[in-house]
Amino acid sequence: MSIAENLAAIRARIAAACARSGRAPGDVLLQAVSKGQSTGAIEQAAEAGLLVFGESKVQEARAKIPLCRGTLTWHMIGHLQTNKCREAVQLFSMIQSVDSLHLAEELNRRCEQASRTMPILLEVNVAGEASKFGYAPARLLEELAALNALPRIEIHGLMTIAPYTTVAEQARPFFRELAGLRKRGEDQLGVPLPQLSMGMSGDFEVAIEEGATLVRVGTSLFGSRQRAGA
Repeated sequence: MSIAENLAAIRARIAAACARSGRAPGDVLLQAVSKGQSTGAIEQAAEAGLLVFGESKVQEARAKIPLCRGTLTWHMIGHLQTNKCREAVQLFSMIQSVDSLHLAEELNRRCEQASRTMPILLEVNVAGEASKFGYAPARLLEELAALNALPRIEIHGLMTIAPYTTVAEQARPFFRELAGLRKRGEDQLGVPLPQLSMGMSGDFEVAIEEGATLVRVGTSLFGSRQRAGA
């Protein structure tokens, strides 16, 4: 199937998941995970109507973004090292993978230098997997006030990657926990945290049922990854 056909099928699944949970399809943003994909594949996705793309590595994004149409929006969704913050601030319109106060402080410093403000999501390792980055929920709540005090950072919500499973339903408790953590964060700060970035190709329907506002889909859209630039 073509990327356009894959996209139509994904949108139908999003609409069905929204219908089951009493939500409007327009409440859920579909983000294309373009890491490892060629600029040609990205162009096909853009022609089919996708505007928001997610990259996991600064160096790959640096090479690809100038080759793509200027109307696209790019988010950093992979682990970000502090020594890459200066470039990340220049390349991305949102960073979804802020996982420490130290990283947020460096982003704030680089944003101050660039005279801009950066929307961020706080990445939470809900399952406590040693192989994944992200805040432990308790640590996130401990640092939330300090994060919110950084003047060049705007906390828009939370992000997580559920443990891998071939049974999507098994991811539900992790998505539900992230939604509950967002509510606790909102109560603590006294301001809304509107975004819940959760759900990928294998589990995005369950994530939508649990309140996802942004789903990150790669394989279901593009198929298996190609070499970037091919």
